[in-house]
Amino acid sequence: MTSQSTEPDRAEKSQWFVYLVRCADRSLYAGVTTDCVRRENEHNGRGSGGARYTQARRPVQLVWFEKCVDRSAACKREAAIKKLSRPKKLLLLQAVTG
Repeated sequence: MTSQSTEPDRAEKSQWFVYLVRCADRSLYAGVTTDCVRRENEHNGRGSGGARYTQARRPVQLVWFEKCVDRSAACKREAAIKKLSRPKKLLLLQAVTG
């Protein structure tokens, strides 16, 4: 699953997302961003940034994202997702992929 636009307009720049990427070792990594495509590229070493966790687990693929009303909500949702067990995270993915 990927974002439709790689260049959000000014109004969308304030839109926050919580996302999951699947790493090459099949682990899942959660994060927050204002641009899912840019963040996926950063996790894959294209551009600056990217998490230390994903550096050794490339390539990663964006598999899920959810819009949030603001950064605070995105961070709270990310924290809740990180507390989920792997089976529950996989159920979250199944809910959107069918």
